[in-house]
Amino acid sequence: MSTQKTPYKLFIQMSGALGSGKSTMARLLRSAINGMVIDHDVLRSALLESGLPFDQAAKLAYDLQWTLAQDMMKQGFSVIIDSTCNFPEVLDQGSAHAKQYGYAYWYVECKVEDVDLLDKRLRTRDPMTSQRTGVDQPPSAAAAHGARGGEDHRALFKRWIEHPCHPKDNVVIVDSTGNLEMLRDYIMKQIVG
Repeated sequence: MSTQKTPYKLFIQMSGALGSGKSTMARLLRSAINGMVIDHDVLRSALLESGLPFDQAAKLAYDLQWTLAQDMMKQGFSVIIDSTCNFPEVLDQGSAHAKQYGYAYWYVECKVEDVDLLDKRLRTRDPMTSQRTGVDQPPSAAAAHGARGGEDHRALFKRWIEHPCHPKDNVVIVDSTGNLEMLRDYIMKQIVG
């Protein structure tokens, strides 16, 4: 199912805890829908590397991701937003953009309930400037600017896992500890039938 053509334009919003496989799944889905991925971490890392403080870079990265999404939709591309969806505003923005451009909106959550497995994944990946290097290891740029100091990081991950922010409709949740290609095929069946 690597190059299936969808009958309509898709706006897919990825979600899940850090290290849950969102970016890998976004790339697999991109190929399946012949779409474009907007990676929030790429944007935020570039802003951090240009000298912006962590909190400002995070806000501006969200602004940029929506601007890029709108531009891609104006060009007729299906879009996948690869960022965490921890706040209702992020979901509201995504669904509003999809509606504005007549796109089918889908929320895809990659779920891993084992915090130790998430930690292992974070420690073994090649991190960008904006990314954690472990559950208890915030990005160095965040620590340098005092972001979320003193927080119980494992409790934060548990909260993200147990209380995700998701819409009521067009939701696909997968256990991303499984075979990702099979999960991609399952997601595509849910989305395009």
